[in-house]
Amino acid sequence: MPDKFAATWVSHSSISDYLVCPRSYFLKNVYKDFNTGHKITLMSPPLALGQAVHNTLEALSALPRDKRFSIPLPDRFKTEWEKVSGKRGGFFSETSENKYRTRGEAMISRVFNHPGPIVNLSVKIQKDLPNFWLSEEEEIILCGKVDWLEYLEDQDAVHIIDFKTGKNRENESSLQLPIYHLLVHECQKRNVVKASYWYLEDDDELTEKELPVLDEAREQILNIARKIKLARQLKKFDCPKGEDGCYACGPIERILKGEGELIGEDNFRRDLYVLAPKELDENDEDDSVIL
Repeated sequence: MPDKFAATWVSHSSISDYLVCPRSYFLKNVYKDFNTGHKITLMSPPLALGQAVHNTLEALSALPRDKRFSIPLPDRFKTEWEKVSGKRGGFFSETSENKYRTRGEAMISRVFNHPGPIVNLSVKIQKDLPNFWLSEEEEIILCGKVDWLEYLEDQDAVHIIDFKTGKNRENESSLQLPIYHLLVHECQKRNVVKASYWYLEDDDELTEKELPVLDEAREQILNIARKIKLARQLKKFDCPKGEDGCYACGPIERILKGEGELIGEDNFRRDLYVLAPKELDENDEDDSVIL
C-alpha cells in the first residue's frame, strides 16, 4: 500500500491555484515559513464572509433535521462572525466590516426564510477530510469537503449542493463539480444523481447543473494532478506573468517581503496574515471562498 503521507494530495482549491498561477500554488500549498515551520495564508473580507456563512450552514448537516433550527440561524451566524471580526477577517474599518456582516446576515436570513434542502435529510461523510486514491499507482490523492449532501429518500441517492457567497456566477469550465462528483462517489455508497449551486446572495432557489460524467472527470482531474506532481518533483513553479508576478501570487509575495501583518494561526495551523486595504482591495471578489 502506498504511503498517504508521501503522496501528492490535490483538491479543488489547490488545483485552481495551480491552473491560475503555479507560483501561487507553491506559496499557498508548499511553502513554509522558515521561522515557524508553518504554511501561510492570507485573509480578506470576502474570504471572511464566505467562511462565516459556510460554517454556519455546514454545521447543520451534522444535526438531525428536527434540531437544525433549535438555535436560531442568526445566533449561529453571530457566533461565527465573532471569529472573523476585526483584523482577523481582514477588516481595517468598521464601515467595511459592517458592509460584509450585513451581506452575511442577509444570506442567513434568506436560508431561514427559504430553507429548501436544509430541512430535508442529509448525508454526512464520516471522514473529517473526504479523500481517496485518484491513482494509487501514481500516489495521487484527491481530497475535499462538500458543503451539503441532500439525501433523496425516494431514490436512496445523493444531491450535491454547493453554497456560493460571492457575487459572481461559477464559470461553466469550473472543475468544482467534477471534483465533488468524484469525491462523493468514492467516499460513500449511494449514487449521486443531482448537483446544484445555491447563490445565497441573490436566489431563494437552487440552480441545478448538469452532473459531470465520472470517467471524464477522473481523467481530466488526474491529468492536472500529474502536472502538479511533476512540478513538485522538479520544484518548478513559475508565474505566467514572469518575475513581476500576478494578482494570484502577488499578495503572498508581499507578505514574504514583510508587508503583511501576522495575526495568529488559523484552524489548520497556518500562519494567518492580512494586508492593509491599500495593498488588497477590500472589494476584490476574486478571493471569494470555495469550501
